[in-house]
Amino acid sequence: MKSLCKLGLVLGLIWLAGLAWFNYYIQNYPIDKDTKTDAIIALTGGSNRIKEAVEMLNDGYSDILFISGVEKGVTLEQIAKTQHFKIKDGKKIIIEQASKNTLENAKESGDWIKQNNIKSIRLVTSNYHLPRSLLEFRAKNKDLKIVASPVFSNNLASKWWKNAGTFYLTASEYTKFLMVYAKCMIINMTGEWI
Repeated sequence: MKSLCKLGLVLGLIWLAGLAWFNYYIQNYPIDKDTKTDAIIALTGGSNRIKEAVEMLNDGYSDILFISGVEKGVTLEQIAKTQHFKIKDGKKIIIEQASKNTLENAKESGDWIKQNNIKSIRLVTSNYHLPRSLLEFRAKNKDLKIVASPVFSNNLASKWWKNAGTFYLTASEYTKFLMVYAKCMIINMTGEWI
């Protein structure tokens, strides 16, 4: 029984150290403000993701924006009104409404990427969501060049260990990241996506 308690304590400390690394990593992404890509892909779910992606499109980082996971019945105009941004050319924006989670985002986006012969994307999502999203997208699109574009939220406390909401969000996302990472390791060994 004591050895199980010790093992649990060691695993807990390893997980906590990993969480500290994860929080440092997501707060310190290198920001690429120069690279143009074939497409911008924005994942819905967090504040300002779509707004920042549209602003990147308006600024010429790409000629097309694919927004993955928009709720059915919601229009781009409604999103623009609630998030307070302007659209220069709505014809350059594609809305995908089938995705319900990150894995489905990667699948639906991957299908669109292949159909349109896209070789490079700028992936726009929340900074805490980006590590897991990158894993899912790279697993589905091995030859795709991906430029990470993190969206930083004012709602996340920099001292994550002192704020219950921030701690819960990042701990949850870190745990999901570990699960996807483990899945990717299995894929590398077996060659099958599970």
